[in-house]
Amino acid sequence: MPPIALIGPMAAGKSSLGRKLASRLGRTFADTDRLVVLAHGPIPELFEREGEPAFRRHEAAAVQRALVPGAVVALGGGAVLDAGTRGLLSHATVVLVTVDERAAERRIGGGGRPLLADGIAAWRRIAAERDPIYRELADVTVDSSRTPMTQLVDRLERWLGERSL
Repeated sequence: MPPIALIGPMAAGKSSLGRKLASRLGRTFADTDRLVVLAHGPIPELFEREGEPAFRRHEAAAVQRALVPGAVVALGGGAVLDAGTRGLLSHATVVLVTVDERAAERRIGGGGRPLLADGIAAWRRIAAERDPIYRELADVTVDSSRTPMTQLVDRLERWLGERSL
C-alpha cells in the first residue's frame, strides 16, 4: 500500500486534510513540519539559527522517515524543492492541495512562517514558483479554498477506491 503524500502551497490545509484522511482510512499520519519541530525546535528559530538550507536538509530527512507504506504524510510547502524528495514521491500517491489567494491570506495570519514575512505578496510569489513542480508530481488535485475538509476527504476516499479497482 503506497503512502499518500499531500503537497501544495503554505496554508493550503495539507495537515488538516491529511489528519482527517488518515483517520478515515485507518492509516497513520505524519506531518513533516511537525517532525522537524520535534527534532530541531520551532521552524522560525531554526531558520534564524541555521538558515533555510539547513532547514531543507532536516525537512528532506523528515520526509524520508515519514513516507513509508500505508502512511498519510503532509509535506511542508517547499519539501518538493528537494530532488530526493521528488524521487520518493514517485512511489507515493500524491495529492495536490490547492488554495486560492483570498483563503490563503486568511489562514497565514498567525505568523510563524519565516518565508512569509512579507505576507500575501510573498505567498503569491512562492506559490507561483512552486506550482509547476506541484502539478508535475500530483496524481490528483483538490482545492481547499471553500470546500469543507470532510467533503474533500469524501472525494479522496472515492478517488482512492476507484484507483484500487
